[in-house]
Amino acid sequence: IMASILRVNTLTDASSNNSTAMSTINQGTAKSWIHFEGDGTIAISDSFNVSSIADVTTGTYTVNINNDMSNAVYSATQSGIHDGGSYTGYLAIGHDTPPTASAIEVHLMNPGNQARIDGEFLCNVIHGDLA
Repeated sequence: IMASILRVNTLTDASSNNSTAMSTINQGTAKSWIHFEGDGTIAISDSFNVSSIADVTTGTYTVNINNDMSNAVYSATQSGIHDGGSYTGYLAIGHDTPPTASAIEVHLMNPGNQARIDGEFLCNVIHGDLA
């Protein structure tokens, strides 16, 4: 099978309305995302451009990016839930281990006492430029 290349500067709908530059689409597309089990046996449920995850300690996980970002300056968004039921947790980017082009550390925190807690499932999405 021969590969094909479609080269366009702008995409538009069938009525030639609502056009979008390809640079906008490229810049706005998630470069990496993951949904993973954060308690018990740590496991990736589904992902894109993630090579692995590591369970660092309670409530701390490292997401390893398969195809590196161009640098460590990218946008990361996290979400997830704690299965304890008595409170909700929030996710934060690692402070002691800042993001790199190839990995990001995330923490699930108890908002009441700031303690790190394991989560039932966690998600991480990265936007930015690939290397």
